[in-house]
Amino acid sequence: MLGLGCTVDVSQLGEHIRRPIGVLLALVCQFVIMPLVAFLLALAFSLDDVAAMAVLLCSCCPGGNLSNIMSLLVNGEMNLSIIMTISSTVLALVLMPLCLWIYSRAWINTPVVNLMPFGAIILTLCSTLIPIGLGVVLRYRYNRAADIVLKVSLWSLLVTLVMLFIMTGAMLGPELLATIPPSVYMVAVLMPACGYAAGYGLATLFDLPPNIRRTVSLETGCQNVQLCTAILKMAFPPQLMGGMYMFPLLYALFQAAEAGIFILAYRMYRKEVLHKPDTNPLGDNGDIGYNRFEDEDMGFDTSYGAVTTSDPNLIMLEPCPDATPV
Repeated sequence: MLGLGCTVDVSQLGEHIRRPIGVLLALVCQFVIMPLVAFLLALAFSLDDVAAMAVLLCSCCPGGNLSNIMSLLVNGEMNLSIIMTISSTVLALVLMPLCLWIYSRAWINTPVVNLMPFGAIILTLCSTLIPIGLGVVLRYRYNRAADIVLKVSLWSLLVTLVMLFIMTGAMLGPELLATIPPSVYMVAVLMPACGYAAGYGLATLFDLPPNIRRTVSLETGCQNVQLCTAILKMAFPPQLMGGMYMFPLLYALFQAAEAGIFILAYRMYRKEVLHKPDTNPLGDNGDIGYNRFEDEDMGFDTSYGAVTTSDPNLIMLEPCPDATPV
């Protein structure tokens, strides 16, 4: 999060604050669409009350850190991604218990709000805000140092994610995974896919640029599974939850795999259809590259001619039968 804070351009933050449509859409997807999708999936697959609570908790969590790194890999709007992560984490203090209180009544009689560990939510909020703020200050004051921090943090994040998945799979083993019903696996597969699709579709409906559509989509589908795991461990006794402690991990695996497919599809589309070279998020020779606007995002119309210049004091409009210097 410190490195991702280094990607924030302070001048761009004001623009998203003045025109918060992207942030508002992400919050609608995060705290309206995702809990509703989880509720409907739990009903459709007839989950028991324990499994349904694990699914609902995961769907009501704010956006996770994975969405930030994924947005960077698809040339998304990093400033918007960081703002959405911060906004959803702050608003989770109120909206997360509210969503759980609304949807959990289909399975339990006691409101789950009374079991909600607000300390875990506040800790996650602080662990997100503090390093991001330090990264923004570092970018503003020490540009070259921010480049180095960003490069190191991205590589370390990728390496630790791979190590985490490998070690977790080895520790769980087939015996524990076999205790989880197949219907829970199906929900873990469908829920992030629905989140990605809902985020992209809603952003398209509001005619936002493609890079913002990709950012909203990833921010919607990627949940803070660390917070979900902490809540499950702190709020419910182990003998009650059983194997459902593993649902956040399953969701994390499938959301990462589906986001990887999303990224691969975007890269292939960019290379094969748009015929544009693949860009390195770290830039050439390890330098950080800021690609704020992509050609496919701008939507230029070349039917009106092109502007060319071969002399600093001469601008020509082409094609034009009687080109006149301006």
